[in-house]
Amino acid sequence: MSYIIHGATGAQGEPLYNRLLESGRSAIAAVRDPSRLNGKPAVATDMGLKSLVTAYSSAEGIFVHLPMGPEPVRVQQARNIVEAIRHTKPGRVVVSTSGNILDTGDTNCLPKTAIGILVRGIEESGVSLAVVAPKFYLENLLLPMVIEPVKTDGNLRYAFRADFAVSWSSHFDVAEVSERLLLDKTVTGMVGVGQLPGPTGVDLAVSFSRFFGRSVQFEALSPEAFGNILEPLTGPATPAIVHLYEETARTEKQEIADETSAQKLLGINPLTTEQWLARIFR
Repeated sequence: MSYIIHGATGAQGEPLYNRLLESGRSAIAAVRDPSRLNGKPAVATDMGLKSLVTAYSSAEGIFVHLPMGPEPVRVQQARNIVEAIRHTKPGRVVVSTSGNILDTGDTNCLPKTAIGILVRGIEESGVSLAVVAPKFYLENLLLPMVIEPVKTDGNLRYAFRADFAVSWSSHFDVAEVSERLLLDKTVTGMVGVGQLPGPTGVDLAVSFSRFFGRSVQFEALSPEAFGNILEPLTGPATPAIVHLYEETARTEKQEIADETSAQKLLGINPLTTEQWLARIFR
């Protein structure tokens, strides 16, 4: 039985791919260029329907998250994935929303976006489906313009209010939850991944202070100011990022729902901020 992992050379897919291989599972990376895996199991796919059908044939499970890019391209990729799943009928599919939709548990409310098309289409195929729904990634705090001021000046700057609660999660958390969901078909639907209660900016600063052994203060930036410091790194994608944080700022908080959390459904607790820092900087 093989498990096809999309994005196995990226931030979300690689930790899951490695976990499966380390546990002796037959994990196969679905990538454009298998040579990047240096001999590890891989299959070539250009996200076109033909190559996806070939990749999915005889797969027991598939992990999917849509790559970043223009939304029309993502929509076509989602439709191709759905059609390939309908054709090959794998035993299980796990989709990561990458923070794109809420873990409401009500997929009838999914937006008409690529991720909505993907999730709804797989549901309608009749294939067993679980949807991993994180909010914001702790790895965002490793961006040079965020982590360097922490190290040099003790300032943790981010585009949230200081009192804004967020169910932060890490790519390690997504990998652990996704592995369980690939292997255990008893849990279906939305599974929220993230800390509960969600730490505020002040809470993050306290965790950073403890870990680095120095005073760290949280500095709330407006979405526009955050976009200005991101732009050298994110370029043309910056306006979309700023828009995301502007929309987020209009909400009271960004916490996963307890009743559909990985804690409740799977008994899996996410890393604390300090545990995550220890794994990153060990």
